[in-house]
Amino acid sequence: METYALLGDEALALGAVHAGLSSAYGYPGTPSTEIMEYLQSVNKKEGKPLAKWCSNEKTAYEEALGASFYGKRTLVTMKHVGLNVAADAFVNSALLDIRGGLVLAVADDPGMHSSQNEQDSRYYADFAHIPCFEPVNQQQAYDVMFEAFELSEKLNVPVMIRLVTRLSHSRASITVKKSIPENKGVKAPDVKQWMLLPALARKQWHQLLDKEKEMKTYSESSEWNHLIFNESDTGVITSGLGRNYFLENADDFKTKYNHLHIGFYPPPAEKIIKLAEKCKTLIFLEEGEPLIERMVRGILPGNIILKGKLSGHVSREGELNPDSIRKVLDLAPKKLIDFSAGEIPGRPPQLCKGCPHDDTYRFIKDVVAGLSESAVMSDIGCYALGALPPLQVPETIVCMGASITMAKGAAEAGMKNVMAVIGDSTFFHSGLTGLVDCVSENASVTILILDNSTVGMTGGQNTILPSQRIKLISEGIGVHPHHIHVVDAHRKNHDNNMKILKKELEYEGVSVIISVRECIEYFRKKNKESKEETCS
Repeated sequence: METYALLGDEALALGAVHAGLSSAYGYPGTPSTEIMEYLQSVNKKEGKPLAKWCSNEKTAYEEALGASFYGKRTLVTMKHVGLNVAADAFVNSALLDIRGGLVLAVADDPGMHSSQNEQDSRYYADFAHIPCFEPVNQQQAYDVMFEAFELSEKLNVPVMIRLVTRLSHSRASITVKKSIPENKGVKAPDVKQWMLLPALARKQWHQLLDKEKEMKTYSESSEWNHLIFNESDTGVITSGLGRNYFLENADDFKTKYNHLHIGFYPPPAEKIIKLAEKCKTLIFLEEGEPLIERMVRGILPGNIILKGKLSGHVSREGELNPDSIRKVLDLAPKKLIDFSAGEIPGRPPQLCKGCPHDDTYRFIKDVVAGLSESAVMSDIGCYALGALPPLQVPETIVCMGASITMAKGAAEAGMKNVMAVIGDSTFFHSGLTGLVDCVSENASVTILILDNSTVGMTGGQNTILPSQRIKLISEGIGVHPHHIHVVDAHRKNHDNNMKILKKELEYEGVSVIISVRECIEYFRKKNKESKEETCS
């Protein structure tokens, strides 16, 4: 037995390797990114498993399905909002005859540390009728991979593992077991089970509902769903990191609570009912949405007091922590150390010093200042920070790819001088289809693609294709070559870049301006790696 000090993401990745992983696909998104980066570091040393970034989460999931079709154990990684992109393939995959274990590791972000919402991926697992594991520490993140692959192959369904930011990005010591099973490729024996034509899909839907009964039976006996009785008329149901915060307060309890921890879904209804029979009050501590609380309200009699997020006893916003749950446990607030360091000035996030996006936004801002009407739609990426002072250029930030399509909608509604700002990686992720829509209708939009040659927001991964191809792709889709410009995003070219943007805003059609300069942080990272390779 060996021990490693790993992030939760890294522990899950190593568990996948030791459980016989053959292939992994994903799209970078905090807090899930380190799963794939760890797998790529293993591949670099050992030549396996295959670990690839993809254009977006949907393509990643579909590529994983292809590997599973051939009987290989496969992992897909993404963050919670990425699952929205992959949802079509994900939900449909529950009807397939999964033979090579298929596991989806999705990292949620309660508190929105680096995301635009707090959505809870457990709802997707429930919606798709598939099992879901929710580890609470790094050791469980490692251990869960063995059971997840086995269960996927036993029930022939995909399995979800839900992580959250605090687990993904905290480090702890784990014990590992290297029992890598042989994973031979064998094509799916009945290809009809992989064809979702309506007549076939109806049969497979019936089969999935039958499997759900087995999932519920599995849940009742699972060690992940642990029930403890004490001499109390109050019960606590925890999930995820809610268990950790509950136990951190245990020394202050006036009485020992009855406690059910749920780490596997669907939730164990029989255990919940057994707990309720012993209690007058149930308290719910779950990281994320009140999924279990909602379910329980539908199966228990109305004379039991239920305290959780739906009742207002636990906050619906942000993360749980040991202090925020004390009130619902009838504990007084902990005494705080009387310490004051004086007023600390606010430090809002901003673009890095020397960031090429700064110069692009400056020439956009100066052009906009001379217009009576305009709109600048931005996308999700580090360039979204241009919405904050001192630049304050973007006016909308919604989701990956939305800048181009929202610009099209605004232009078609009659707005003048409409611009979309999107990064090179985001363009490949989900901007291409928006550009196709614009070209098909010859929409009067000017699209600025900020090409810094990397996926900057998530740590400097390589863009899926060389960004020099953006010009060729734009032309191939149908943007007129006279209205495609590649400009140098540098202050010395400020006036010329302004001139080009003004000219294209006057054009009644689709324009593409590719604003190019390498990310300063990526440049430093590349130089460091180059020096390290030279030294080794």
